[in-house]
Amino acid sequence: MKRLLTLLAVFLLVAGCANIPLESQPMVVPGDKPAQTPVDVPEPAAGIDSLTVTRQFIRNSATPGTGNADARVYLDDEARRNWKPSPGLTIIDNTFGTVYDTSSPTANPDEQVVTVRGFKLGNLSPDSAFIPLKAEYSQQFKLRKQPNGQWRIVDPPQELAVTDKDFTTNYFRVPISFYSPDSGAFVPDLRYIAAKPQAGLPGRVMDLVLQGPSEGLKGAVKDLLGGQVATETNVRSTDDGTLDIALTGIGGASLADRNLIAAQIVLSLQTVTLSRIRLLADGTALVPDHEYWRANELLPYNTEIVPTSELPGLMTVNGRVRSLGDGAPVGGPAGNGGYKVISGAQSVDGKRLAVVEERDGRQWLRVGDLGRDLASVDLFGGSLSRPTWRPVARGGGVSGEVWTVVDHNTVARVTLAADGRWVKAGVDATMLTGLGQVTELRLSRDGSRLAAVVNGQLVVASIVRTADSVALRSPRKLQERDLKDVVDVDWATQDHLIAATSSSTLPVVKVPLDGQRMDTFNSSNLTPPVHGVTAAPSRQNLVADAGGLWVASELGEVWRPQAHTVTNADPFYPG
Repeated sequence: MKRLLTLLAVFLLVAGCANIPLESQPMVVPGDKPAQTPVDVPEPAAGIDSLTVTRQFIRNSATPGTGNADARVYLDDEARRNWKPSPGLTIIDNTFGTVYDTSSPTANPDEQVVTVRGFKLGNLSPDSAFIPLKAEYSQQFKLRKQPNGQWRIVDPPQELAVTDKDFTTNYFRVPISFYSPDSGAFVPDLRYIAAKPQAGLPGRVMDLVLQGPSEGLKGAVKDLLGGQVATETNVRSTDDGTLDIALTGIGGASLADRNLIAAQIVLSLQTVTLSRIRLLADGTALVPDHEYWRANELLPYNTEIVPTSELPGLMTVNGRVRSLGDGAPVGGPAGNGGYKVISGAQSVDGKRLAVVEERDGRQWLRVGDLGRDLASVDLFGGSLSRPTWRPVARGGGVSGEVWTVVDHNTVARVTLAADGRWVKAGVDATMLTGLGQVTELRLSRDGSRLAAVVNGQLVVASIVRTADSVALRSPRKLQERDLKDVVDVDWATQDHLIAATSSSTLPVVKVPLDGQRMDTFNSSNLTPPVHGVTAAPSRQNLVADAGGLWVASELGEVWRPQAHTVTNADPFYPG
């Protein structure tokens, strides 16, 4: 937060200078072309050895936007002129090694080969999204002693590698918003832009808005701009502090779509500017009679995907469903013992309940109105994962779709038919189940993604819907190297997950949906292993261990007993 406030403060100061030229055409930030004008970067210190030259080349490869000038000074003259690194970055662990390659010694004493070895944490793809990756990193560099006696790299790799620390320092994460017709909500797509110069942050964000969703989210959201819209002029600040964005190519877009486009742009820019935003399309206001915008003027698009404060959440205890608010059982057989409940899920609107019931040596799904008899669905197996609800579009009525995993290998969903019956429907989940045994599944409350526990690892995938199919795409393991033995997961916000593990050292962690980092909650007062977790926007994080239920709002906060804690409870917020 401090870093964001600093960036915003500097941006606002710079914004007072009118007509600062900023690049505004879509481009891949990490793959900037060499600068058209010379960049004054001092030569490396004299006399450094080839190992140091190589290490400093990597450490300086993380500075974008200058034609990689900071790294280019470690190349010989020919390489400086001709080197064109490819788009994207490889992010490696902060600790990496440089050694002389002795496997193929060179006969020329003025040439050396240096091997860099490390561990890959992920890639920054050409669309500026972070893709987690677990792999070894190895790259050879050939260096030659120059006439002035200095070692320089003569064959720089096209694929740039930077350390995690340098990536975090030089790149700024922004959630680019895209619209989900399924839920009527805007969905964050985490992308990374160069942090400097601060004055160019809004322009770089607009570049990503115009590019459309990242590869991992394509098909799960609607691209309102459709690749047809561009900026007519540079994104710039005027003398009165307004941020001017002039679009072209909007054409005959409807008023509803124009309002959605305005919301997408304003929401995407709110992390990099506090200015009001002037939105023009082909020379006139994008939305008639609404030329200037601020975030607080937008419709509350995402309110219906967030559980209201009147819904405290529920828990299963010894086969019954009880309220987290007062500990009392819910109405109907789910609360009075009529069903032997294994797990449950409440719809986001609070009106419906889905439970997994143990019956006749099998587990069955039941769904219906909260407090009433729940219909038994023709869906059963040796095990069913805790159910999870799909949201519905604005004004679409109460929730009408539930997902679960049957026997750890079949992702199933049931929908509410016109005659009031809950019927099975298909899901193409081969990309997810191909990774292993799926033990937990949680749909995001905006309906665009799901989080799963697969072979004890945390996985996120996108949900792509067409008129006649639903498929899971782009499954990605998050923090694959360090996060293991995951037992439960929930969505704390649209772009962050809370996961519980059976580990005593990492019982509860918070991870962004792209897995770029991981933060550990304080483990004080917890009695590992933790076996359940639930989270939701503006709610306390709630975990279950051998001693009962515990709550904490912040990462460093000590866990406190929940007001109605009981042993053997599994909590769940609506969703």
